[in-house]
This record gives sequence, structure tokens and C-alpha cells, in this order.
Amino acid sequence: MSTNIPLMPKATAVWLVDNTALSFEQIGDFCKLHPLEVKGIADGEVAQGIKGLDPISTGQLSREEIALAEKDPNRRLKLLESKVRLPEQKKRRGPRYTPVSRRHDRPNAILWLLRNHAELKDAQIIRLVGTTKATIQSIKERTHWNSAQLQPMDPVTLGLCSQIDLDMEVQKAAKDRPAVPAEERGATLLPADVTTAHEEAEEPRGKGRESLDLETVFAKLGGSRKGEEEEEE
Repeated sequence: MSTNIPLMPKATAVWLVDNTALSFEQIGDFCKLHPLEVKGIADGEVAQGIKGLDPISTGQLSREEIALAEKDPNRRLKLLESKVRLPEQKKRRGPRYTPVSRRHDRPNAILWLLRNHAELKDAQIIRLVGTTKATIQSIKERTHWNSAQLQPMDPVTLGLCSQIDLDMEVQKAAKDRPAVPAEERGATLLPADVTTAHEEAEEPRGKGRESLDLETVFAKLGGSRKGEEEEEE
């Protein structure tokens, strides 16, 4: 069963941002992420603590494909057909079991999920880290008994869930989230062809002024020299 989504898309996006010259649009299209989310990864605001996944070593991309896309910003990366067949995940019933040694880390993981993936529903957080709705609500309202000491920590790094499970839940939440209207997205950068065309249109006028000023200066200098010669005579 083939899919157009790469394995661990957010971790793949982290690697592509750090190791290639691809545009945010190209990386977002390949990893099925919004370009602004990819920009957040580049700025260090999104995917903190997520280790990059090399798509070349996992057989999802070739170096030649990346090189071609770097030269052509309009080119879209093509996902290679995986030679490894992943076993189908069995659906679990009830909350995830968390080892006793890791249970004290759950509030930190919940805080990380609330800050980095606000689109996740409470039921999804419960599935990921095996917590309760009351605990999530207390962390949201800062009424948790240990809220002053909580530090946001990636649940994948803590071993509370896998990166695949986290990406799957984020993708589900993204599908259910309504599209943001264009007027609410805020100001965006102008395309490169618009800005460069503006600069090219202004450049000839600057050159014309420069040549005009030089001609005026030389004319004045020539006139002053003629006046001095007439006085000497």
C-alpha cells in the first residue's frame, strides 16, 4: 500500500530545512505541511526537540531529485516508492499504557503538546501520553499541583509515544481544522519577480540623474574657466 506522505513528515522537514536549499513551499508540499509551519521550523519556533530524519538514507528521496529541485524552485519533490513494507498498526482500545518510571513526565509532555500542537484535541493527547482529561484541563488552567515546576518536553524524546503516532494525530487534527481565510493570514512577502521588477524600473532613472548631474557640473566648471581667461586678458 503506497502513500504520498513521507515517513515521519515533521522530522523529515527538519532534516530538509537543515541540510538543503529547498524553499519552504517545496518542503511543505513534500511533507504535507503548511509553508508557514516549515518557516517556523527554520526559525526554531516549531518542532523543537525533534531530530531530523534523513529521507535519503530511508530511501524516500534521492540526492539527484533534491539537487534538481534546488535548481528549480517550481519543481516538486517526488517520493520514491518504499521497498520496506511497514506492518499495519493495530488499533488500541482505551488509553495508552505508560510505564511507572515515565508517568511523572506526562505533565511536561502535555504542556509541550499544548504549546506546539494546539490543534490537538484532548482525546488525541490522551491517546498519545495516556493521561486524563482532568489533568489536561488543570495544565491548561495552570491549576495543576506542580504547574510552577512544569517544563515543556517532547513526548517522543521522553518515550511516551512514537514520532509516527504523533505525526498521525497531528495530520488528523489538521484535516479537521477549518481553512484560514486569506484576509486572516496576515501580510505575506511579495514574490521575487515583483520586487526585482520594481528595482529594475527605478535603476535607469537613477543612472539618468547621475549623468545629468555630471553634465551640469562639468558645464559649470567649463563656464568658470572661460570667465577666468577673459578676466586675465
